[in-house]
Amino acid sequence: MRPLGPRPGAAWERRIHLAAHPVAYPLLRGLARCGPVVRVPGVGVIVNDGPAAREVLLDGETFRKDGPGSPGDLWTPVLGPSVLLNMEGGAHRALRHKLAELFTPGYAERLCARVLAEPLARLAGRLRAGAAVDLVETMRVLAGAVICEVIGLEADGEATYRRLFRQGEDVVSMVSLRTRRLSPSQVERARTVLDPLGDIAAKAYAAGDDSTVMGRMRVLGLSEQEARGAAGAFFLTGTETVATLVPRLLALLHDSGDLDRVAAAPHALLDRSIDEAMRVTTPTPVMLRSVHAPGRIGRVAVRPGDRVLIVTHNCCRALGPFDLDRPGPDPRRLWFGAGPHFCLGHPLAMAEIRAVARTVLAAAPLEILRRQAARGVLIPTYRHLVVARRQEPA
Repeated sequence: MRPLGPRPGAAWERRIHLAAHPVAYPLLRGLARCGPVVRVPGVGVIVNDGPAAREVLLDGETFRKDGPGSPGDLWTPVLGPSVLLNMEGGAHRALRHKLAELFTPGYAERLCARVLAEPLARLAGRLRAGAAVDLVETMRVLAGAVICEVIGLEADGEATYRRLFRQGEDVVSMVSLRTRRLSPSQVERARTVLDPLGDIAAKAYAAGDDSTVMGRMRVLGLSEQEARGAAGAFFLTGTETVATLVPRLLALLHDSGDLDRVAAAPHALLDRSIDEAMRVTTPTPVMLRSVHAPGRIGRVAVRPGDRVLIVTHNCCRALGPFDLDRPGPDPRRLWFGAGPHFCLGHPLAMAEIRAVARTVLAAAPLEILRRQAARGVLIPTYRHLVVARRQEPA
């Protein structure tokens, strides 16, 4: 296979987004030129500005996730009414408080180190040997392994991890950037996947082993129904997000010429690289809220029932293309949200990404042999990204 050589990261990122959303993505980027906050008839109030987005996310009384046009419309029929991502107010605060100690950074690091030890050792061996490795397929296996551990599924190998990842991908792919709610047939399809996983999670919960994630939920005071819902939410929101980020991170480092630099100093530069890659890729390109009380977003007045679309991608990309040395304001990890709904799984996601990225970077120098953008997906990603050790001149 002949190496492609470095390509501008911005060009490949645009190609990935267009492959996933050929109509919606140009529209969203076009809205960025309409102003920081703009009302679009038939769509809602569009937020393209980072500070304005944070104001919305921090105000859980005015802007909610459980009203018309919000995530609650999408996921409550599938996951039930108590899964954080469709809750607000006192009930949300109570459940969030119970889960606050679930994924501490230390626990997340230990979980990933234990679960990923063997597959990462195999990955390191293949890269050291000069084999070509598809990071997309690799991440499906690794992300599947972690989510199996979270829900308590005893897997029998990589085939189970791939199947579980594919099931989650099928459910998430039913949603597009224009979807307001799932149809009855889509809800039935989603529940066909998620109900058995909920049963597995409930069994692990009942066992009460506090070394497991579900057992920890019981110790932390969650009911069985709350634990089932949390497991389903983690499955839907965390698996594909992490799996799609790692290939794009490595591609951005490769295309910017920073890969060898980060590989030489991962302790100093890896977390900075991950944050900058997440800013550029924005794994959650749009966040939804429903207006519960009269208010304002910037200069735009809003009223109860309005739908708010925070175009996270526009907010984050306003700071420019991928650049490890980028000066400018700190976006405060807006891609993970903010305020009462800041991503609870953030420590686990970071631990998983770090573990895989360190393993791949340790095999540097690397080159991309081939890549292809994925079509028909909600989260833009590569269909293939094949890397191998770069052969140095004798």
